[in-house]
Amino acid sequence: MADTPAPGTPSSSLISTTLLIYALLGVAAVVGLVSSGFPLIAPLTGVVGIVGIILAYVKRSEATGTWLESHYRWLIRTFWFSLLWGAIGAVIFVLLLIIVIGVFIGYLIWVATTIWVLYRLVRGYMLFNASKPIPGM
Repeated sequence: MADTPAPGTPSSSLISTTLLIYALLGVAAVVGLVSSGFPLIAPLTGVVGIVGIILAYVKRSEATGTWLESHYRWLIRTFWFSLLWGAIGAVIFVLLLIIVIGVFIGYLIWVATTIWVLYRLVRGYMLFNASKPIPGM
């Protein structure tokens, strides 16, 4: 029974998996930003980011009732909101391309989305590293 964590305490394998998800999404965001010098429509939609989000969905139920539960919600919401803002940037880019300002606005939205994703990943990782839940989640 010594291997079974106390209620509300995540297992060491779940902690390792959460760290892996943070790493995968972090790599996806950085690769999306530096791969061509132009951010992808949504920085987490590369193969690495999709693997990370699938892993988050698979392991989310195991985190229920632990301090990691908020981290899974945080990571999943980061992915979907980055996709939403990336799509909004793409629509603006295409619709306003004719008057040239769409290029600037779309690019600005993509850069802001990438910075926001990196901020959320760093903030989440810092709280994860301190074994604390994300406040407000």
